Amino acid sequence: MFSDPDQIELPGDPPLAVRLRRSGRARRVALSVSRLDGTVTLTLPTRASLRSAMRFLDERRDWLANAVAGLEGPVMVGPGTALPVEGTLLTLTAAPLSSARIDGTTLLVPAARPVAGALAYLRLRARDRLAERVNIHAQTLGYSIGKLTLRDTRSRWGSCTSTGDLMFCWRLIMAPPRVLDYVAAHEVAHRAQMNHSAAFWAEVAHLFPAHVEARRWLKQHGPALHRYRFSAS
Repeated sequence: MFSDPDQIELPGDPPLAVRLRRSGRARRVALSVSRLDGTVTLTLPTRASLRSAMRFLDERRDWLANAVAGLEGPVMVGPGTALPVEGTLLTLTAAPLSSARIDGTTLLVPAARPVAGALAYLRLRARDRLAERVNIHAQTLGYSIGKLTLRDTRSRWGSCTSTGDLMFCWRLIMAPPRVLDYVAAHEVAHRAQMNHSAAFWAEVAHLFPAHVEARRWLKQHGPALHRYRFSAS
């Protein structure tokens, strides 16, 4: 007996890769397209036949074509990549260095480990910028802040616990500074209001008056920050 393939390719110009996934929780065949990187996934119930899944996929070719139109695929980061840093595209360039640094429109990274060096640089810069803005906003509100943690989260840009610990997605350092500042203000405001009530948004507006525009930027452009893939090399 042959097992299902992990991926199939639909003919076209260009061909379209579709990831197949079996799920014991699925009750029907479902098709989805990731806004983050354009990945197409066909989810099948455990007992569904591959033939019925292919028929389902064929019936939805027009929908799928419209769904992927205009979506950009993932960007594998490496020397030569134009990488956004604080809203500015910098060209990743390998150099005889021990640690990364910016030189004009270039992000110079250690030649021995260019991708890992770029990632370390972004995370460190994100921590520095977020810590700075968080401290300023916390002083304005008069609240203490606990531990600051960075993660590569996709479902949220930040969070705040009832004890004041803050978590942020390090990819905020790729966005314009005002966007990072808004997210810092948003999470600090939760120290005063652990909700999203009118009172909470009043606190946000007090800390960061231009929050509406920053939120709009994140909604429109935030998903693109997750397109950049950093390998272990």
